[in-house]
Amino acid sequence: MPFSIKVTLVEFRGDTERYPCHATMNVGDELIFDGLEFKGKICAHTIPVLAPHINTLYKTGPRFINPGYYNLFWSATLSEKDLSMKQYDGNGNRNVFEKHEEPKYHMTCLSDPDAWYWPPRDNREDRKHVLRAMCPDLRTAAVFNIEAYDLATAGDALPFTRRQMTIMDRVHKAGGTWPVDKILDLYTEFEILKIYPPLSEIIIPPMLDDLESLSYAIVKDGNVTITKEGADRVARYKTEIPAEDVEALKL
Repeated sequence: MPFSIKVTLVEFRGDTERYPCHATMNVGDELIFDGLEFKGKICAHTIPVLAPHINTLYKTGPRFINPGYYNLFWSATLSEKDLSMKQYDGNGNRNVFEKHEEPKYHMTCLSDPDAWYWPPRDNREDRKHVLRAMCPDLRTAAVFNIEAYDLATAGDALPFTRRQMTIMDRVHKAGGTWPVDKILDLYTEFEILKIYPPLSEIIIPPMLDDLESLSYAIVKDGNVTITKEGADRVARYKTEIPAEDVEALKL
């Protein structure tokens, strides 16, 4: 942690002609959480559904793995009850290899559209980090994608993000690659111990892990390399904070 979160309405699986969204939301509408404030558009009735996911991604960032990724059920076929098969599978199921053709707004349309195909669709890795939630009004069934897209830049996350920005900046200025166990050498004693949070050999690796998850850095063989994305993020950050803060942080 900490990460900024984006919630995007990606589709309606319900009949919006017959049951329009009363919050007047549209595909593409976004909600941003920067660590302190929410900015954007969201239906109040989806907040209880979205809040736990936002909280999870705020901490895990892109490293989040959807538990469904491990569920073998999604890569199986449809089935019908057949007790003559119980001696084989223990429950009595018969494989159904053809997808049922259901009406457009049948309840099954609320499930993963890529599940239960035969042969299985090669999309297991695609769903590994995907986190989605559905509006509780199933007549409309708005589907939201929740993703961690950047470091959080406000709230109690801010001091940690500033530390990560300075790490990227100092490694970049030192040639782009630096030993992880020597990062403290890039700071003065004042900068290490007086600024919150104090830097240590314990807190630096998880900070680098955050940066790597966003493709801002690469950690390999005991060294950290700042990527172009990481250097560009620092450059943007310098335009987002007061000039006196840029000077104090030596960015």
